[in-house]
Amino acid sequence: MNSIRVKIPTADGQMLGGVISLPADSKASSYALFAHCFTCGKNLAVARNIIRSLNQSGIGVLRFDFTGLGESDGEFSNTDFTSNLNDIEFAADYLGEFYDAPQILIGHSLGGAAVLAAAERISSARAIVTIGAPFQPGHVSHLFAGKTEELESTGKASISLGGKPITIGRSLVKDLNAQNNASKIRRLRKALLVMHSPQDSIVNVSNAAEIFAAAVHPKSFVSLDGADHLLSAEKDSLYAGQVIGAWASRYLDIAVDCSLETSEQVVVQLPSDAGFTTRIKAGGYFLLADEPASVGGANLGPSPYGLLTAALGACTAMTIKMYARRKNWNLTDVRVHLSHNKIHASDCDCDLLPGKSGKLDQITRVIELDGDLDDGQRARLLEIADRCPVHRTLESDVLVNTRLG
Repeated sequence: MNSIRVKIPTADGQMLGGVISLPADSKASSYALFAHCFTCGKNLAVARNIIRSLNQSGIGVLRFDFTGLGESDGEFSNTDFTSNLNDIEFAADYLGEFYDAPQILIGHSLGGAAVLAAAERISSARAIVTIGAPFQPGHVSHLFAGKTEELESTGKASISLGGKPITIGRSLVKDLNAQNNASKIRRLRKALLVMHSPQDSIVNVSNAAEIFAAAVHPKSFVSLDGADHLLSAEKDSLYAGQVIGAWASRYLDIAVDCSLETSEQVVVQLPSDAGFTTRIKAGGYFLLADEPASVGGANLGPSPYGLLTAALGACTAMTIKMYARRKNWNLTDVRVHLSHNKIHASDCDCDLLPGKSGKLDQITRVIELDGDLDDGQRARLLEIADRCPVHRTLESDVLVNTRLG
């Protein structure tokens, strides 16, 4: 099970609704905590896509709804920025108690300002990531324009965000305006990655410049050029997740474990919300498989046949290289070009398949050899290519045993 719904207790006995997303083999080498944007929820597409990419890097992620939103208890009108920071701390404590304390905090929009402010409370955090975050939490106060009198007189006001009505309390506005993140950013003493789109029309990219200027090294900035504030295009949020995973590897305990704890060498997982995008862990390494967009896929990885032919190509190159090295031949580079298609058996001059009817699979393999090799050596290496173990497996009778786990 790779997505686990959890309930996170708070100090007042209420529960925050959360989801822990794990890599394909359900084992994470480290954990991250994701804080969503103002009044958004944990199931926003940007969060799911970033988390999907992080899972590919072996990172488990907890995302949750702030108090009064989504599946969390409480009334949003009774919350403020400080209570959001408390929620982040409760979520981090939950991770630490039942899984492993978060080493990375990721925040989107106001969630980014929140993780910057909460970071000093979470000692396990080594790295902080903000995405489209305001420099000061009070930046969102413009959303409440025209509601000042109502807030002062009744203590609450209804506003429209993203086309949906939401009730805010007077304490939220006051608390947001009272915050000063500059000093907190200066004393972070944690690695910081600032991600922002120059085209962000909700939170201007100048906020990223202010965050970056206030922080001390190590700090990095990545431009999400062409993206909107919510990273609505799937390619933008997946890209952000891939960059975060690569960047975080310098600061987190992300060990590549090639040992096999069971007899299974490969784990493959296809989540219900992922279309055809399939997560793979093979020998301790994470991969993606997918189908092209023309057949309903997202084209985020090679197709299953692409992986199959890639396995043959890799095995071919390795086998040739090992043989040439053993012979002390001057082979400097091997390139193997492969394609797969189906042909009619009647069109094939196949000595190995007499009387075959219908269609059969054909893999075409073209091998390029660089180096100071004579014709005899090249001919011998071409023969050796057919001895690669994957080649032999493909041409032999293969038994596949299948059972329910």
